[in-house]
Amino acid sequence: MIELDNRSTLLVDEHFLNAITASLTDKEIELIITNNQEIQEINLTHRDIDKATDVLSFPYEEMPMSPLGSIVISENFVKEKAEELHHTTDDEMALLYIHGLLHLLGYDHEVDSGEMRNKEKELIEAFKLPNSLIVRTQG
Repeated sequence: MIELDNRSTLLVDEHFLNAITASLTDKEIELIITNNQEIQEINLTHRDIDKATDVLSFPYEEMPMSPLGSIVISENFVKEKAEELHHTTDDEMALLYIHGLLHLLGYDHEVDSGEMRNKEKELIEAFKLPNSLIVRTQG
C-alpha cells in the first residue's frame, strides 16, 4: 500500500505503516523520507513557506484507482523529536505518518472542531504509540 522513496539513513518499518494505512484506506500512498534541506525546498515551492517542517501532505485528485497522495517526512525532525521525547524513531515516524495520512483523508486541525485530534488520538491508542504533537497540545 505504501510506495516508499527513502532518501534518508532511517530504517522504515513499512509493515507497521502499512497496517496503519489499511486501518483507514485501501488506497496507495507515496511516502518520501528526506532531509530538512529538501523538505524546505518542497515547502517553499508548494506552500510559499521558506522553512523546513516535519511532514507535508499532497492529496492527489480523486479518480478511480488513483493513489490517495504523497506524504513527505523529514528525517531530521524524526530523529530530533524522538530523542527529545525519549521514544523511538519508528514511533516518531508513525506519528508523523498518521498526521500526514489524516491530512490526505481530508482532516484539517487548523479549521476543524477537533475531529482530526480525536482521530489521531484514536489511532495512537489503537497502535500503542506515544502522544503526538497535536494530542500533546490538546488541552
